[in-house]
Amino acid sequence: MGKIIAFSNQKGGVGKTTTAINLAAYVAIAGRKVMLVDFDPQGNATSGYGIEKNMLQSTVYDVLMGYNTVNEVALKAVIPNLWILPSNSDLAGAEVDLVRMPARESTLKRALAPVKEDYDYIFIDCPPSLGLLTLNAMVACDSVIIPIQSEFFALEGVTQLLNTFKIVKQRLNPQIQINGVVLTMYDTRTTLSKQVTAEIYKYFSSKIYTVPVPRNIKLVESPSFGVPVVLHAPKSNGAMAYQALAKQFLEREEG
Repeated sequence: MGKIIAFSNQKGGVGKTTTAINLAAYVAIAGRKVMLVDFDPQGNATSGYGIEKNMLQSTVYDVLMGYNTVNEVALKAVIPNLWILPSNSDLAGAEVDLVRMPARESTLKRALAPVKEDYDYIFIDCPPSLGLLTLNAMVACDSVIIPIQSEFFALEGVTQLLNTFKIVKQRLNPQIQINGVVLTMYDTRTTLSKQVTAEIYKYFSSKIYTVPVPRNIKLVESPSFGVPVVLHAPKSNGAMAYQALAKQFLEREEG
């Protein structure tokens, strides 16, 4: 049975897209069939897989509006078993267009329903905001992964995200769960990282993935080459972290 997992944090620059891109790659390498839905108008998950987002004839926006099906728009990625449902700036208009649609919060859920069972996992990379797009992702998904940067303001805004999560669970998607929290940009050399991590553990306890993702230049570089880190620098600390994270993810989901 296919599972849909949203990667969400309204705070930008926390490694959300990096986590979605690289976890999708390693889960696909582990033999699962995966689709990565780029649900951010910036289209960074799309370009992170070497897809020229401004040249696309159709995107996830066209799927949302009912002009195309998921299968018509999804593109095969450079990693076996992995497909990308691409995005570009057209998606920014969806916030306005969705307002006029009936049951607008469930538009993405309806669009993904025909293909949900075709994949082991569908990952949704959400925009860094709590607008109608993120709401659609939360209604469509079974669970949420929250990437949190190991820095002073890490928990700022997470309260708002959790409030939104709670409202969605109460009113729109009773089945939604928090899959887990991923600690990103972790620096073992700083006391601050350790202090912030202790604070996050107090807040989320067993929901936290025990593999923190370190600050790593290879993770930052790989999108500019249009590939996930496993193809750019498979022996780097960042690659090793996401490989271990994918293993822990699959144990959590399937163990």
